Amino acid sequence: MSVRDILSAENELTNMLGAQQAVVLSTRVRLARNLAGLPFPGWAKPAQREEVADRCLKALEALPRFRRGHVLRMSGLSDLDRAVLVERHLVSKELANGKSGAAVISRDQTCSVMVNEEDHLRIQVVKAGWHLRSAWHLAEQLDDALAPRLGFAFSERLGYLTACPTNVGTGLRASAMLHLPALCLSGHMDKVTRGLGQDGLAVRGWLGEGTEAAGNVFQISNQQTLGRSEEEIMKHLSGWIKTVVEQERNARRRLAAEEGEKFTDRAARALGVLRHARLLSSAESMNMLSHLRLACDMGCLPEERRSAVDRLMIEGQPAHIQALTGAELDSDARDVRRAAAIREALKDFPEVGPPSA
Repeated sequence: MSVRDILSAENELTNMLGAQQAVVLSTRVRLARNLAGLPFPGWAKPAQREEVADRCLKALEALPRFRRGHVLRMSGLSDLDRAVLVERHLVSKELANGKSGAAVISRDQTCSVMVNEEDHLRIQVVKAGWHLRSAWHLAEQLDDALAPRLGFAFSERLGYLTACPTNVGTGLRASAMLHLPALCLSGHMDKVTRGLGQDGLAVRGWLGEGTEAAGNVFQISNQQTLGRSEEEIMKHLSGWIKTVVEQERNARRRLAAEEGEKFTDRAARALGVLRHARLLSSAESMNMLSHLRLACDMGCLPEERRSAVDRLMIEGQPAHIQALTGAELDSDARDVRRAAAIREALKDFPEVGPPSA
C-alpha cells in the first residue's frame, strides 16, 4: 500500500458522510502508550527503536481493523508523501519529520497508529462530525487488543507512563475540529479562546499545535490527562463543544439578521472568485471556501453541496495538490493547479441566495 492508494480511496473524512453536525467537521480521540521496559523514543538507541517498531507493527497487522490497511515506514516515504499524511491528519508533523517512525492506517482511514513518535504508540481514531463516544469506543477496543500483545508501561499511582508529563495518566487527548466563521467575523473568537484556555482546554489551528486557524477552522482539545478519568475528560470536552457550537449558531443568526444583503454578498463574492480565479493560494482558497461552507449551512446554497466544499478544503492543501497532479510544482504552479481544480468542482454550483436557516 502507498500514499497514492490513500489519496484515491473512498473514505469518511473526505466525503464527510458522517458530518451531520454543520459546525463540527470531525472528532478525534488519541491514546499515548509505551512498551514496558524500553526507553521512550527520544532516549532510545536506534536498535531499541527498531525493536519497538517491529513488535508494534507485528501486533497491529494482526488486528482485524488493520487488515488490508496501509503500513508505512517514514524512512521509505518521500517528503511529499509524508506531507500528504500530515495534511490529512493521519500522522503528526513530528512523526513525519523523523526517520525511525512508522504508521499503520486502516483502509477507511478512520484509525491510524503512529509508532515511535514522541511515544512508542499513538493510537488515533478520527470520525467525521461530532461522534466522540463512538471514536472513544473504537480507540478503547484497539487499546484493549494491543495491551496483552505488547505490555504497556503503567503505574498504579500515576497511570499510563508517557514521554511528556502532560500525557501521563489516561494518555487521552480528545478533540473536535470546528468551523467557526461567525464567531471570527463578529470578533468574539478571542473571548471564546480565552474562556476555553482558562478551563483547561487548548485551541489550535487546522493542522494542530503551532498552526493558524485557516478557513476559520479550530481544533479544541483537553490538556489535562493526570487526575481525571476518561469519562471526566470526555464530559468536560463535550460540555464545552456544545457551548461553542451554540455560540457559533447564535452568532450566525445575528449576522444574517443584522447584515442582510452584506451576508449574502460575502458568500456570492467568494463563489465568484473561486469560480473564475486563475491563481489561488492555499490560505486564500481556505478563507473563500469557509464562506461557501457557511452559505451551505445557512441555506444560501443547498446543504448537500457542503461535502464538496469540505473535500476541497482537504484536497486544496499544498501537498495534496502536488500529489494529485503527479508532478513537481513550485508555489505558483500549485496556485494555478489549485484554482483549476476548484473551478472544475464548483462549475455547476447554483447562485447564492439569501439565508433561510
